[in-house]
Amino acid sequence: MDESIIYGMRPVLEAIQSGKTIDKVMFQKGLGGALFKDLFIQVRAHGIPFQYVPVEKLNRMVRGNHQGVVAFMSAIEYNDIYEIVPFLYEQGKTPFLLILDKITDVRNIGAIVRSAECAGVDAVILPLKGAAQLNEDAVKSSAGALHKVPICRHSNLVEVIDFLKDSGIEVVGVTEKAEHTYYERDFTKPLCLIMGNEYEGIAWDYLRKCDDSVRIPMVGTIRSLNVSVATGILLFEVERQRLAE
Repeated sequence: MDESIIYGMRPVLEAIQSGKTIDKVMFQKGLGGALFKDLFIQVRAHGIPFQYVPVEKLNRMVRGNHQGVVAFMSAIEYNDIYEIVPFLYEQGKTPFLLILDKITDVRNIGAIVRSAECAGVDAVILPLKGAAQLNEDAVKSSAGALHKVPICRHSNLVEVIDFLKDSGIEVVGVTEKAEHTYYERDFTKPLCLIMGNEYEGIAWDYLRKCDDSVRIPMVGTIRSLNVSVATGILLFEVERQRLAE
């Protein structure tokens, strides 16, 4: 069995209370009782994503007595963007941040964070729900970069974007619907790029908050890029501009 999985009400509860980082918890539909209530309160208090699933799904995942609860341990430790931004300014840095909106493929996440580390990104921000599980496969795909770049996970990215803007950071969405291309844009100021998934793009709630949006010009017939490739293009344009100052 996958060593990143723990199961049973008491083991999962103890893991949370001991400070272990949990990516997600799956509950069997219809669970109840005092111990479940205590566990559920802890899951909500720690902002851990959860979902209710049929018992058959849990039975396929583990062979032991799971008691209707299976949790996925995170392969990394998460950070808080509300603490990182002031620290970057205190260090005299020009913040360079990246928000990934609902990127669900672990290989894409890994490849993006690998590029982010190489391009000097200060932190990567993910939504609490709807993002790929950052497991050992993601760490391998990142060539270890997931242990080097601070990863932040927050439940309300609209509030995060407002905080970044209030902190003097320009928020720029990368979308094919943008009027201007990315090489027409100045990226030398404090910056946060937002990348959406390949099918839905950036959520409207986030896009409307952006200070600006840019697109990657394309002349082929497919008209779209893998999100990790598109992100790499933007990240190294930022690096190029900043090195040229």
